[in-house]
Amino acid sequence: MSRFRHALSARDAHITTLRLVILVLALLCAGLWWGWKSAPENLTIHNPPDLRSGSTRAWWEVDPSSVYAFGFYVWQQINRWPADGQADYRRNLRAYSPFLTPSCQRYLAKDYEDRDRRQELSGRVRGIYEIPGRGYRADSVEILSRDAWVVTLDMAIDEQYAGTPVRDLFIRYPLRVVKADVDPQRNPWGLQVDCFDGIPQRLSVPDAEKQGGSS
Repeated sequence: MSRFRHALSARDAHITTLRLVILVLALLCAGLWWGWKSAPENLTIHNPPDLRSGSTRAWWEVDPSSVYAFGFYVWQQINRWPADGQADYRRNLRAYSPFLTPSCQRYLAKDYEDRDRRQELSGRVRGIYEIPGRGYRADSVEILSRDAWVVTLDMAIDEQYAGTPVRDLFIRYPLRVVKADVDPQRNPWGLQVDCFDGIPQRLSVPDAEKQGGSS
């Protein structure tokens, strides 16, 4: 009888061990499933424009050239009125709202209202573009922190009303850009323009510089 009792005890101990192993495996699988579930589906990686020299950086770091390209693109598109400023400006503000911080949206909405009240939009056509020779430079982007930058844009603006030029000027915009991974579906850049970090300044561009850039 003693031999049978020892056999039964050994069997019960083995079953208990197997149950513990199964429990540990179940917990391990649950942990792996949670890690897979909580991992991001997409990652936005900003690479510098010239990769011939190689690049080593953390995936969450944003290259200043990418910040400049983002700020320039958004600001140009918002301020481009190809047919009628009253309709184009309003449509642009709505279309590019995911690329603007809430405070910048309110600022530009008020700018629209003020311009419309002064009759500066209806029937007006505007073109805005980078001044030739004044594109991205080493000092075009000031790094404030890991998640904030100031982008300096030197841009030319020309406006027409009924085919007649009414404005032709050069302006330096100090745009503040911040990191905002709030809506990857509508804003894959993960950046937003936070309007101005200072007062835009009117520039005087020499004729030789303008002609040299356009030749």
